[in-house]
Amino acid sequence: MPESIQIRTPDGTFSAYVARPAGTPRAAVVAIQEIFGVNAVMREVADGLAAQGYLAVAPDLFWRIQPGIDITDRTPAEWEQAFSYFKAFDVDAGVRDIASTIATAREMVGGGKVGAVGYCLGGLLAFLTACRTDADASVSYYGVSIDQRLGEAGGIKRPLMMHVAAKDEYVPPAAQAAIREALGAHPSVTLHVYEGEDHAFARPGGAHYSAAAAALANGRTADFFAANLT
Repeated sequence: MPESIQIRTPDGTFSAYVARPAGTPRAAVVAIQEIFGVNAVMREVADGLAAQGYLAVAPDLFWRIQPGIDITDRTPAEWEQAFSYFKAFDVDAGVRDIASTIATAREMVGGGKVGAVGYCLGGLLAFLTACRTDADASVSYYGVSIDQRLGEAGGIKRPLMMHVAAKDEYVPPAAQAAIREALGAHPSVTLHVYEGEDHAFARPGGAHYSAAAAALANGRTADFFAANLT
């Protein structure tokens, strides 16, 4: 049943949406938001993880800008808002907040394993989560600006899966080539490229949603978490 909890950090306290499985959680997964806040799409992601048996926690990472941001991708005004939040967002503080969320989630599952999955901005944060935190397994969906952070790849010690859209309008070919060169042979990284797909191909109702590609990526993610978190 969905609920809200408070995550405490040295900088302050922020909320997180929690979805619990019907029985004892097999592990926990932190669901990392896009640029639209912890909106209906992210809550559905968390609910879906709970249906798979995980305790799902979706932290409000925009809390320093404005707590409780919850918008969609349906109007130009909302897109303008979303990009303004993205520009104002402190990535490093966000990763620290994810680390605090992981610690809280780990306590909630009795010291068990905790994974992370993120989309768009959250895809970048999932990559950095793999680089900087003790998450047991991380998944990045079409993360932006990862090519600018590849120097941190040496910090990846636990499994990371990356879903890359070959025609991503926000991750140009040169950036994708740099990602493949830096991470393609990394022993802890599994890299999947989706030919013909654009950014946010797994966001239901989005302009570039692809049911087939989303099902493939989500199935791979489910298998990855089952192998590494349980």
